[in-house]
Amino acid sequence: MRTDQMLTRLERVFARLDREPERPAHLQTPQMSRHRIVLLGSTLAFYLAIVVAVLTTSWLVRLDWQVMFFRPYEQWPQLHAFLDYLVVLGQRGPTAVMVAAWLGWRSWRQHTLRPLITLGVALLLLNITVGAVKLGLGRLGPHYATQIGSAELFAGGDIFPSGHTANAVVTWGILAYLASTTVTRRVLSVVSATVSLSVGATTVYLGTHWVSDVLLGWSAGLLIMLALPWFEPLIAGVEARVFALRERQRRRLETGTVPAPVATMLTPLLSAGGKWQLRLPAGATGPQEAAAPAGPPVPATAQAAAGAAHAPAPRPTAHISGRPHLIRSERTPVTPAGSRRPAHTERPAAAGRAAARPAAGG
Repeated sequence: MRTDQMLTRLERVFARLDREPERPAHLQTPQMSRHRIVLLGSTLAFYLAIVVAVLTTSWLVRLDWQVMFFRPYEQWPQLHAFLDYLVVLGQRGPTAVMVAAWLGWRSWRQHTLRPLITLGVALLLLNITVGAVKLGLGRLGPHYATQIGSAELFAGGDIFPSGHTANAVVTWGILAYLASTTVTRRVLSVVSATVSLSVGATTVYLGTHWVSDVLLGWSAGLLIMLALPWFEPLIAGVEARVFALRERQRRRLETGTVPAPVATMLTPLLSAGGKWQLRLPAGATGPQEAAAPAGPPVPATAQAAAGAAHAPAPRPTAHISGRPHLIRSERTPVTPAGSRRPAHTERPAAAGRAAARPAAGG
């Protein structure tokens, strides 16, 4: 007779996840290889060439104006609704939340903080580098251009390079960067490249960016992804410090004890010298002696005789205040001011009925 439990589809999924190793041993940190250095140098040269071409108002600026006058959103209006949603894949807020949720699950599953810290470092580099160039060059977008044929630089804008495009490259490229297998890394690289290219082309279609803005945004995002291996020691150091802080906090919570109030731990014992000795539990600190209450000291011989006769000696109670403690026989009797018993209005009537009964019986 088979007693195997039939699992649902969701339970089978979780059972498969439970077989996944907590921290894969085959994970390799990307290194700054010669191939990567060559790509980084080429991308940096392309980045500088675009900046120089815009600064000198070259053919690239003329291409920007030609595409702007072409107005792609008027040529293919049927794509407008779809591309309005597609461009969200390049916005920093929604994409960062989606990717951080996935990487957070991976961090919890693999017991490592590297995915989240890597994402944080990449986004920090993106904001610093792209934001500095945006504010430094101050280029206006196509919808706010004032002079035909001009590069529209240093006019208080923040359009160059394209933040949507650079953010799409970094946010979706980080998934490929953190992939655990070669096949997964290649597939995610193709997906991230497709998404970033689509987002950049969509901004040109909508007329929110020049062509040169998108080209510089692609270059800026690719530079950050290629330079990330240089920051791997920093990422590992931050992860080690966070784990060390967690372990110290855990040990402090496990070994730390909260001392009880001293007043509840005192056990007074009367000594031969007429002083109160306060016995404390192990680990507690406090005064070892306290002054005995006012009154004549009890002789030690009387205590010895009481102990020999196995008679329970009275154990007085320690008092915090300095006033002498009086036993019950020495207290002054206090007469209550009034009776605590409530008045009974029915008692005279009951007494009258009781007096009338014998007369009725006679």
